[in-house]
Amino acid sequence: MQTSADRQDRHQYPAHWEADVVLRDGGTARIRPITVDDADRLVSFYEQVSDESKYYRFFAPYPRLSAKDVHRFTHHDFVDRVGLAATIGGEFIATVRYDRIGADGMPATAPADEAEVAFLVQDAHQGRGVASALLEHIAAVARERGIRRFAAEVLPANTKMIKVFTDAGYTQKRSFEDGVVRLEFDLEPTDRSLAVQRAREQRAEARSVRRLLMPGSVAVVGVGRAPGGVGRSVLGNIRDAGYGGLLHAVNKAFPEDLGEVDGVPAYRCVRDIGGPVDLAVVAVPAEHVPAVVAECGEHGVQGLVVLSAGYAESGPEGRERQRALVRQARAYGMRIIGPNAFGIINTAPDVRLNASLAPEMPRPGRIGMFAQSGAIGIALLSRLHRRGGGVTGVTGVSTFVSAGNRADVSGNDVLQYWYDDPETDVALMYLESIGNPRKFTRLARRTAAAKPLVVVQGDGSAPPGHAVRATRLPHATVSALLRQAGVIRVDTITELVDAGLLLARQPLPAGPRVAILGNSESLGVLTYDRCLAEGLRPSRPLDLTTGATAQDFHRALGAALADETCDSVVVTAIPAIGEASPGDAELAEALRSAAAAVPGKPVLVVHVELGGLAEALSAAASTAPAAVEKAPRTEGGAHRPADRPPTATAEAASPPEGTHLIPAYPAAERAVRALAEAVRYGQWRREAADPGKVPEYDDIDEKGAARLIGELLARGEGLTISDAETCELLGKYGIPVRRALPAPTPDTAAEAARTLGYPVALKATAPHLRHRADLGGVRLDLADEEQLRRAYAELAELFGKPEELRPVVQGMAPRGVDTVVRAVIDPAAGAVLSFGLAGAASQLLGDMAHRLVPVTDREATSLVRSIRTAPLLFGWRGSTPVDTPALEELLLRVSRLVDDHPEVVAVTLEPVVVAPHGVSVLGATVRLAPPPARDDLGPRTMPAY
Repeated sequence: MQTSADRQDRHQYPAHWEADVVLRDGGTARIRPITVDDADRLVSFYEQVSDESKYYRFFAPYPRLSAKDVHRFTHHDFVDRVGLAATIGGEFIATVRYDRIGADGMPATAPADEAEVAFLVQDAHQGRGVASALLEHIAAVARERGIRRFAAEVLPANTKMIKVFTDAGYTQKRSFEDGVVRLEFDLEPTDRSLAVQRAREQRAEARSVRRLLMPGSVAVVGVGRAPGGVGRSVLGNIRDAGYGGLLHAVNKAFPEDLGEVDGVPAYRCVRDIGGPVDLAVVAVPAEHVPAVVAECGEHGVQGLVVLSAGYAESGPEGRERQRALVRQARAYGMRIIGPNAFGIINTAPDVRLNASLAPEMPRPGRIGMFAQSGAIGIALLSRLHRRGGGVTGVTGVSTFVSAGNRADVSGNDVLQYWYDDPETDVALMYLESIGNPRKFTRLARRTAAAKPLVVVQGDGSAPPGHAVRATRLPHATVSALLRQAGVIRVDTITELVDAGLLLARQPLPAGPRVAILGNSESLGVLTYDRCLAEGLRPSRPLDLTTGATAQDFHRALGAALADETCDSVVVTAIPAIGEASPGDAELAEALRSAAAAVPGKPVLVVHVELGGLAEALSAAASTAPAAVEKAPRTEGGAHRPADRPPTATAEAASPPEGTHLIPAYPAAERAVRALAEAVRYGQWRREAADPGKVPEYDDIDEKGAARLIGELLARGEGLTISDAETCELLGKYGIPVRRALPAPTPDTAAEAARTLGYPVALKATAPHLRHRADLGGVRLDLADEEQLRRAYAELAELFGKPEELRPVVQGMAPRGVDTVVRAVIDPAAGAVLSFGLAGAASQLLGDMAHRLVPVTDREATSLVRSIRTAPLLFGWRGSTPVDTPALEELLLRVSRLVDDHPEVVAVTLEPVVVAPHGVSVLGATVRLAPPPARDDLGPRTMPAY
């Protein structure tokens, strides 16, 4: 990018400083270094800044920049002098620069670690959060260049800029001298600065999605002249849904005299539309999309839904086309859903937007839905829409997003929107891939603390067209981490909808105790068995017999709900024969009225061939679209649906305020699985309210460990350190490793045993025998030298020469349960701590539990108890319980080590023997490497393209 001959930069152009950011109002901008080629842009930018803003920047009237100023502000060495610009459409909208200074305030070079910083924001873009975003990025650049502190001088009247600095969350000092406010602040991120950054990120990304889902005007580009086709279909779907804003049809092939299409004003290009356009739905061939994007950008369109295919899903050429699309849209400050998208839906009464290929508008409701796949999006909408043939007792949708290739807007962005969306109570997501697991886990944890988040996750292989960060973690581990974050992780679309219906319509259960009642003994027993299989605590089913009346159901349900030993109720119902048997509507009303009397506990119905009952239970939740009146034309000619009261159909579908609709399921296993997920989620919510703390240990030598790691890494970028170095490093965190001495000969083995003291163990440490006691490479409880030499000879006879065995002698540890503790820093998910029993349980059965680092004391407790073989630690079948508090402390110390020192990229402690009193680490390996980049600690950025 820098080509001028007079450049005297000490460093090459730092392309990694370039970034796209979402601004406070939901628009986007690009941040990049200022170069010598930006002179004309800088002059043009300065001419558009008001005199007042210039005065605030230079403390004096400064109408124009001199040639010397332009040279100084565009020539940087990218070390001691750095300038960044925020751009939209290639033009500057704001600048920031720092100059390194010494203790005397004069220009300096390293090792001086202070710099003066100054901003200038075009008046038209003030209030959009541009300065805050620039501050985050210039601070990150400064830290990279060894600058630890910024100083800024600001006029007292420049309250906006003072607020930018004071609100950033950095540790700062403020003084006033000679009529100028001087601010000094450290650049090291603090808990408060990270919290401020993430709160700004949430607001900005949520608003960017809101602009897409709540547009005041929509243009469909690519509307065919004849009925049929994608563009014409979407136009009809928007119109028929009763969209509440202005609607326009666009096609460059329209005749010049064509005034409208299907009652919607028609235009040959977006530029011809008289008023603003907030959202453009693009349905043209991929080769024509760039021209459409340029039109939209020049017209000020805020966002795009690109339905067009032929992008990354089609191969390398399409992938490059997709990258160009994203770069082009971002240059204009626009966000994209797609390409290859199915569309978006917003059922809010004042919006009623169906900018999708779904032919019918779902009924308004409280469930938000996100799918990357169009086919899965269709399946989700269909499941919630239909009345029979699957889950009945349906409910409605608040918003729906099918992101296609999710080149820009992703599930993370939609989560940011749902987090504080008052219209969404439950979030359902089908994720074929997770582009940024670390961020998704963080957002999921925060969202799940406020509302249920149910996820079906793909098998870990990214579909064509999806940009996904590489992860070394197994698919099962990622799923476990999602559960830790409060995500309700299910395996199928059916389970996704089952859980969503329950969570949207019923309160969370307070515990696992389940009452079962109904008119079928066999169905009750089946439900009981499924509850046991899901880890619930059911009471014996109450059989009301096949002759039960609606009043019998009402009394039994009321009694069960009033019982303090019951947390939820499953009602089973089969068709009854006889004059006294209740009708569907009568039974549904009996169940609803009983549940309403005790509203704090969830009620589910398992029905068999009772379509009428299911419909009666869900009478207030039909997804059938309400009748839509033909919309009148506005004075400006645009199509705007009529403002009208709800139709009779809509009124009949509205439940009484505050009522909980009872979900009905056609199979016991589906109802119980949904209930079990709700129980586990409720438990997580209660625990999340008090997540525990990361304990401090007085004997941890963090600085000593840092020095040792630095010395070791000086030998190479990635290395597995020696046993002695491993013991030294772990020892600085209070993790002793039982000493093992090499024994290349029988005599050295005997000498090692005398040093350590009998009894000892003799182990082969060759890679093919390490941790494989089942192969016979370990001899334990050797009480004297004679036994030791005999064991040595046996190992040599079985496995070969000592140099092939690599034998060691180790003092015996107290008997206990062998476990394994691992920690790894994954470039995508972050640092992960894992625990399981050593041997077949973890290696063959995969019985390992995982937590994100840093681990709190409560998380360490749950980690130990969450493996399937945990009973072996707590006295299973009369065995002696082992010292799990000591094990939990070991886990916390390992967590602290990898959290404090990201250069520790892998730790394995195996085996860790947990005895009735204390733990013994018998083997340990540590790998060091330069730490992966932590983008979650850096400035806000959008995914790079």
